[in-house]
Amino acid sequence: MAPVTAGAADGDRDEGRDRDEWRGWRAAARAALYGPGGFYRRPEGPAGHFRTSVHASPLFAGAVARLLCRVDEALGRPAVLDFVDMAAGRGELVTGVLAALPADVAARVRARAVELADRPAGLDHRIEWRTEPPERVAGLLFANEWLDNVPVDVAEVDAAGVPRLVLVREDGTERLGDPVAGDGARWLARWWPLGAEEGLRAEIGLPRDRAWAAAAGTLARGLAVAVDYAHTAGARPPFGTLTGFREGRETTPVPDGSCDITAHVALDACAAARPLPGTLLLSQRDALRSLGLTGGRPPLALASADPAGYVRALADASQAAELTAPGGLGGFGWLVQPVGIPDVLTG
Repeated sequence: MAPVTAGAADGDRDEGRDRDEWRGWRAAARAALYGPGGFYRRPEGPAGHFRTSVHASPLFAGAVARLLCRVDEALGRPAVLDFVDMAAGRGELVTGVLAALPADVAARVRARAVELADRPAGLDHRIEWRTEPPERVAGLLFANEWLDNVPVDVAEVDAAGVPRLVLVREDGTERLGDPVAGDGARWLARWWPLGAEEGLRAEIGLPRDRAWAAAAGTLARGLAVAVDYAHTAGARPPFGTLTGFREGRETTPVPDGSCDITAHVALDACAAARPLPGTLLLSQRDALRSLGLTGGRPPLALASADPAGYVRALADASQAAELTAPGGLGGFGWLVQPVGIPDVLTG
């Protein structure tokens, strides 16, 4: 198991909590990620440990800005246009979106960053920093890699073919607990039915369904988008996806505050938690291509006519290719739900 790092020293842990206590993964991950001294409250932020689409290239924020402009047009260019950045990290996406917007649109945008960590020093004064999404949003609510960090319980099939809750200690040691029952059992039966083979595992995504329904439910008119590692019915991984990340590398998930703890998202279940006409499930590759990012190389003729422009275009093409790569960032799932507007992404 991974050792405790200096950033998760004894003083940072929940005071009085027994390190040998057995808990479900949901409770353990919640404390490790969001408790006092938790991973997401550390000063370096998520960018210190893993690279999201936001960190990979400013082209991603530019694409989200174009999506916001499309929502603006669909809403009739209102006097106030909301942009809500869920799980804003250190404000990288919302800052990039504001910078990429045309001046006339940026002047009407009310930007909100939703994040449990403290407001970063020097953040643009136009950005409101809050711990909960606002109500009656009219614009775009965008959740990039948020749902994968909404903690969930893990189920594993025992030798008798019964799905049981997986319990974990702070050092990452696991054992099986009680059989999955109630709402969790019903969720598994509908969205991730497990066979009788011993060792099969699943993450019980019900907390994510509820979190998404609540966040997207704040939208009065506009578009709600969730972007994440994802899977859908018919292609669930047989042994689950729970894992950890530390300093840019995947590692064993240990709920001691030393690493990120994440699992892929059943985006189809999230969509059903708030059923809306016009809901789309598509890959990031397809979504970004519809927003103008193709990854295609610039024409060679540009190299002679404008050498500096060709170099810039080539760099953009390389970054766009990374964002849309099918086996990488392009394979992320997008859940897109409009409220009171037509399809502005693929229509």
